[in-house]
Order: sequence, then structure tokens, then C-alpha cells
Amino acid sequence: MDWALKKRLQERLHAEEGYMRFPAGTRIRVALIYPNSYYIGMSNLGFHIIYDLLNRRGDIACERFFLPDRDEIQRYEKTNTPLMSVETQTPLYEFSILAFAVSFEMDYFNILRILSLGKVQALAALRTEKDAFLIAGGPCPTFNPEPLSAIFDAFVIGEGEVIVPPLMDAVLAAVQDGQPRDMVRRAAAGVPGVYVPALYEHIYDEEGRLSKVRPKEGAPEKVSRQWVQSLDAYPAHTVIVTEDTEFNFYLIETARGCGRHCRFCMAGYCFRRPRNRSLSVIEEQVRAALPYGKRIGLMGASISDYPEIDALCRDILGAGLSMSVASFRADSVTEELVKSLADSGLKTITIAPEAGSRRMRAVINKGIEEEHVFHTMRLGLLAGIKNFRLYLMVGLPYEGADDIEAIIDLAGRLKDCMEENGSKGTLTLSINPFIPKPFTPFQWEPMADKKYIETAFGRIRKALRARKHITLNMESPKEASVQGVLSRGDRKVGEALIKACEMGGSKAFRRAMKELGLDPADYLSRTRGKDEIFPWDILDQGFPREYLYAECERAKRLEATIPCFEGCHRCGVC
Repeated sequence: MDWALKKRLQERLHAEEGYMRFPAGTRIRVALIYPNSYYIGMSNLGFHIIYDLLNRRGDIACERFFLPDRDEIQRYEKTNTPLMSVETQTPLYEFSILAFAVSFEMDYFNILRILSLGKVQALAALRTEKDAFLIAGGPCPTFNPEPLSAIFDAFVIGEGEVIVPPLMDAVLAAVQDGQPRDMVRRAAAGVPGVYVPALYEHIYDEEGRLSKVRPKEGAPEKVSRQWVQSLDAYPAHTVIVTEDTEFNFYLIETARGCGRHCRFCMAGYCFRRPRNRSLSVIEEQVRAALPYGKRIGLMGASISDYPEIDALCRDILGAGLSMSVASFRADSVTEELVKSLADSGLKTITIAPEAGSRRMRAVINKGIEEEHVFHTMRLGLLAGIKNFRLYLMVGLPYEGADDIEAIIDLAGRLKDCMEENGSKGTLTLSINPFIPKPFTPFQWEPMADKKYIETAFGRIRKALRARKHITLNMESPKEASVQGVLSRGDRKVGEALIKACEMGGSKAFRRAMKELGLDPADYLSRTRGKDEIFPWDILDQGFPREYLYAECERAKRLEATIPCFEGCHRCGVC
């Protein structure tokens, strides 16, 4: 064991407040793993929630693992030191259960790297009775777990607060009873919201495409997403306070889910229904944050949609704290919210019109018009905020050259508005290639090819090059295509993932697919038939497939779908 690596972890722990550590041998060890750096992982509120949930049980000692920094990885490998936990510097391979929180497809490669560093067998089929039981949860497994199905024994489908406790009960009881691994998996599969891939057979046709998913005896026909009915019953705030995070805030969740029905947004469909926390509960969490003196980071799908946002702003500032927000919608933002953010030192307002033209915003059912964007900008300028950021996408369904020009035109007029109001600040355009995600109305649609995206990016760059203080951040089309294949992939894509990691990582992914006879275009570049089997069809998100397809058809006709409302039963979730 390398003592320098151990010392770094000890120093990191001593710089924290709120961690939990238990004497050796008093509880069953469970590893909670974020497949990216400590800096990023400790900014993930869901990671804090599960850490607290597990450690508040009387039988589990939950300890954290992260992907080490590059120099540390080299040192781990050079010294043959197994990856260690933050809390007690215990090697990963000594833990009975490994639980991964997976939020991003590109972190799939890091999962395999972490298992390798931790001396843990990556393939579920090769693990023995003495090896750990691997679980994955988070947004990515909830939408489509299949590319990771060869690695994990079980997946959490939905919100962890209501699934993880009974899952731990079932797995721990089976393990302590000395049951074989297959029976442990079956015990896990008996918990609502738990998907065990080993209990399902995937059958392919002569063209190599998925034709059927067959449950084995005793396995449920569908695995239904589980979700928290009342958020007030489950606290959601920063548990471990540290300075070394991407977002150096005390995080508090105000709401969960979104009912706006944006047709591209996977989270909007899979975290329905929209739910708000009571103002009194949030105020209590604000008071708990006072000793730390940190800026409050309000979390939610759209903070401006929270019905008591103005009162909450007054409470936070009245307590002597400052605040920031994850996001807000331009059509529901209030003057008081913007002023509170300005008083808190916010330097940049972020707006997400997603598309430049009114027609494309109708296609995606964004529900935001230009006047909302300009109104929000003017509120920000009046409050003294000088910089603005736009989130946009290129390659959306039914997009044409005029829609790309509309992005350029909108950016130019917004910059004019800034200058007319005396702002010499920066307008940043963050533009991503659109990826048709599972469980959205666009899951049948193709992803635009790399050449189209590059041409669109080039046109935007050329047109805006002469404008001062306009910055362009554009996601790599190549990386977006890898993300697209992983998000829409089947078990064959999982084989390519494993092979790519053996060949060096994400940069080898396309080569690995080629060696396995897989074509990325088959996953990304074709329109799917209405009745085509998707790898994720084994999951039930609460709404029928027919509802999603109807929304896809409404997009073609530029028809609007109104937001969720009390008493609505359109999609079937409520």
C-alpha cells in the first residue's frame, strides 16, 4: 500500500464536515462510488442523499470512492495499490456491496477503470460467491441499463430513496444467509424498481437487431420505475461540506420532476410527476446551512417554477446568506428572483431557449418565446448582471438551414440588447448536438450525422466571429456520437464498451465497435419503426409507449402540449 496515497485521502477527509465513520467490524461495508473525480462527485446532490440514507441505517457503513486524478491513477498503478475509500482508506475489493451513482454516459468508461484500480472483477458472469455484489443507480440506469448489463448484478430504476432501503434489506439478508449469487440476484429482483439483467434473455434477428426480451422463470415481465410521492418525507441537502467541489454551495432541493413536456428531455419524462417541497421544510434546511456560511445552491428542474420562489429568496437573503440556482425558465422568472441572484453576486444568467427559431421551439414543445428571453435579459441588466449564457441544440428533428440562421440572428439581437443597455459583458452560446434519448417522443428519430453538425457549427462560428464578447462553447460531435450510442445501446454495445476499455478507453470505442461488427449508424442514424423493440422496453416509466409516439407525431405538426396540471391523467403517471 502506498502511504502517500493514503495520506492524501486522510487529508481530504479532515478537510470535510459531516462525514460518517464507524468502527471496523460493527457494520457491513458498502462502497458508494461516483465514477468521476471527487471535485465533480461531491457536487452531486443525489450522491449526498444516498450516502446519508445508507449510513443512517444501523447495519451499514457506507464509504465513498471516486476516480482518482490522473497523477494519482499513475501512482496507484505503479505501486500496485488498490483503490481506497475516503473514510477509512479500505481497499475497494474488501467491500460486500459496490453501489455506483451514474449520471453521465461518458462515465461508463470510468466505471471499468475504477473496478480495475480496485482489483474487482468487472464481469458479473465471472464473479464468484466471495466477490462483491454490484448495483448501479441514477439517471442513466433508469433510462437504459443495457450497455452496463454485463457489469452489474442489479439496477435501481427510479428514485433511490424508496428503492435502496428494501433492496439493501433483501441483498443483505440473502448474503448473510449464505445464499448463492443467483439467489441473491433473485432476492434483489423481488424488490419493486430493481432490474436484474441476468434474469432476461435478449434475442436478436438475422440482421443482428434486438427482436425480443424474454424474462426467465420468476422474473417480472416489466420493471416499474419507483418514485417519491412526498418529497417532504425525504430530506435532500448537502450532507458533507467541503471546499473542493465544482459547485461550492450548500445544495438544497426545492422540487423534483418537470411537467413542461419538452420532447427532447429525458429527465422531464422519467422524473414525472413534478413535485414541490414545502416552503417550511426548505426554510428548515436553510437554517441548517447557517453555520457553514456557504452560498445556498437551489436545485430543481426549474427553480422559477417553484410557486413560492420569491418568499424563499427573501428568507435566504434575510438569513444573511447568498444564493444561486441550477436553472430557471425564461417564461416564469420573477424580478425578485433575478434581483436576489444579483444581490448574491451572480455574474451570469443562464437561459435555455434550446432553439433559435419559433418553429423549432414548437417542434420540441419548449413553450418559450423570444420575448421571454429578452425580458429575462432586461431583468438581469436592470439588476446589474452583465453576462448571459444560452443553452442551444443543433441537429434537432425537422431542423433546416433557416433554423441555424435563426440561432445566429437571435444571438446577434441579444448582444445588441446588452450593448444598448450599457453592458460590455459576454454572451456565451453553449451549443450541443441533439441526442435522441430513451423514453422521450424523439426516441424514434435519428441523430444528425457528424458532417451536418460540423457544418452547422462552422456556419455559426463564421457568422459570429466578428462580434466582440460572444463566446462559443460547442460539444465535440465525435464525443456526442459516442454518448448517443451508449445512451441508446443494447447489450452488444456493452461488449464494445468493455473491449474499448481493454484497448485504452473512450477513444478506442469506435474501433472496438468495428472489431465486433457493430455500426454506430445503426444505433444513431436511422428512423425507427413505430413497433421496433428498444433495449429499454423492459422498463416501465409509468406512461405507455403510445403516449410517447403520439407526442412524436404532434411534433411533426408543431402542436403544443400544455404542462402538467392538478387532476391531469394524460400520460398515465398520475
